Amino acid sequence: MVKSSAASPPAPATYEQALAELDRLVQAMESGQLPLDQLLDSYRRGAELLQFCRGRLEAVEQQVQVLEDGQLKPWGPQG
Repeated sequence: MVKSSAASPPAPATYEQALAELDRLVQAMESGQLPLDQLLDSYRRGAELLQFCRGRLEAVEQQVQVLEDGQLKPWGPQG
């Protein structure tokens, strides 16, 4: 089994940074031009970024519930 010699990149500072990096990874992976090892590393990094994004979204949802007195209301334009 071949292990990556580089340490994994640090967690992104923001949800937006994670989403942008995830988008770049997906585009690179879909290009079909990455070597197999780099493709696997990109997949692993993408999974980490996805977990980070999900965690941030859950944290925001919890904050919204607190602000709305514990009742999660539909998100979207009011009208």
